[in-house]
Amino acid sequence: MPDTFGSTEDYLRRIGTLIRDARKHRGLTQAQLAETLGTSQSAVNRIERGQQNLSIEMLTRVSDALDSQIVSLGQPGAMHLRVHGGAKLSGSIDVKTSKNAGVALLCASLLNRGRTVLRRVARIEEVNRILEVLESMGVRYRWLNSDNDLEIVPPVQLKLDNINAAAARRTRSIIMFLGPLLHDHPSFALPYAGGCDLGTRTVEPHMIALRPFGLEVKATSGDYHATVNAPTPPSRPIVLTERGDTVTENAIMAAARIDGITIIRNASSNYMVQDLCFYLQKLGVDIEGVGTTTLKIHGQPIIDRDVDYAPAEDPIEAMSLITAAIVTESKITVTRAPIEFLEIELAVLQEMGLKYELSEEYPAANGHTRLADITVLPSVLRAPIDKIHPMPFPGLNLDNLPFFALIAACANGATLVHDWVYEKRAIYLTELDKLGARVSLMDPHRVRIEGPTHWSGAEVICPPALRPAVVILLAMLAAKGTSVLRNVNVIHRGYEQLAERLGKLGAQIEIFGDV
Repeated sequence: MPDTFGSTEDYLRRIGTLIRDARKHRGLTQAQLAETLGTSQSAVNRIERGQQNLSIEMLTRVSDALDSQIVSLGQPGAMHLRVHGGAKLSGSIDVKTSKNAGVALLCASLLNRGRTVLRRVARIEEVNRILEVLESMGVRYRWLNSDNDLEIVPPVQLKLDNINAAAARRTRSIIMFLGPLLHDHPSFALPYAGGCDLGTRTVEPHMIALRPFGLEVKATSGDYHATVNAPTPPSRPIVLTERGDTVTENAIMAAARIDGITIIRNASSNYMVQDLCFYLQKLGVDIEGVGTTTLKIHGQPIIDRDVDYAPAEDPIEAMSLITAAIVTESKITVTRAPIEFLEIELAVLQEMGLKYELSEEYPAANGHTRLADITVLPSVLRAPIDKIHPMPFPGLNLDNLPFFALIAACANGATLVHDWVYEKRAIYLTELDKLGARVSLMDPHRVRIEGPTHWSGAEVICPPALRPAVVILLAMLAAKGTSVLRNVNVIHRGYEQLAERLGKLGAQIEIFGDV
């Protein structure tokens, strides 16, 4: 059958009818559905009458609220984007709060017996999956308003035997439950972690970091089986063998409720780690060295405090939006960008010839992170002399590396991009060839990119990794003609209403599902 309902108006009207019927089947009023979605009754009324544009993210939220897959024929739940490329973008766009910080804070809320309110949480699939797992364990949560403020209230006792295995296996972040859970549970099981398909990522660094706290983990029958032997302060500093973000976060959460002092060396000082530390400090945990590679944590055996915290903005989303401006040769102002986590990226771009303007810096809502507004100007780029590769903060962020592959395709000359962490992600970047780029795979970690590119429209199946998927979408904005990006659900893991927000800048993107 055809892959659209016909016109956009027809599509919206039929989707609205499906939503109305599913709501009535569930016995909900429009007001009740609106409260669940964090929107207004009038908005729900417009949706059901087919008079409201719908983002992929909103369709997903409605489906979750009604326990009904609104667009589900063909591949179950598959959503696609049709991009009419070549349009210039203009205007300004806010950066939303950090996906990775939000997920870490949800895990850390398990340390607190009190109520946690997190402000402006990124309402994305990764967050939804963690919330599903928390809810299955007895944690109560509710979205407070349309600003995506989120309230989390833990139970007296977690129900670990009731954990939602299906949701847990859809997110790699589940591994960050190990640190919080070891405090009150002598034994427990967690399903194997999932997430992006980026090759083998060993969990051994987590085990090395957590063994000094008495945690032992065995992997059997699809689960991590954990046993804890009376957690005590480590007898010596913990030296992480990998300066990984989630490894550091797990160690911090393990130390947060240990009665004593824990020293962590070779710790990540990346943005999400800092947000976690700022949150724990509000809970009364004394942490020295935030923003450095050595942390000294004075644990609090009991944490029972009502807390209100606002995670900082996402530097990876900021880089995505900067890249959208570069590839479309447009002038865009990216507001509320966490500048301290973008300085290396901007220095590399400046070397490549990018022209941009910076506002005066101002503090994020957490009171710590430095923000600035970045205005990207149309520029003629040249390939950098050296290869582009990531490094732990304050180096170029690992998650920002794929965007430099796209930027390199817009520059004059040849660029070598070296992704030394993931085994597969560089391979996905060769999908840019379908849109006219010249990307040569040197080995599973390195690609050579010849620019500039004369982009042309094509149909591409979304790579199963978040950042390469967004890179393909951004390339389509520059491609002449019409492109189709299929199975874009992976983008929902890290971006909220991305297609809709790009549309407000002038991008021409249509959302459709299989029918």
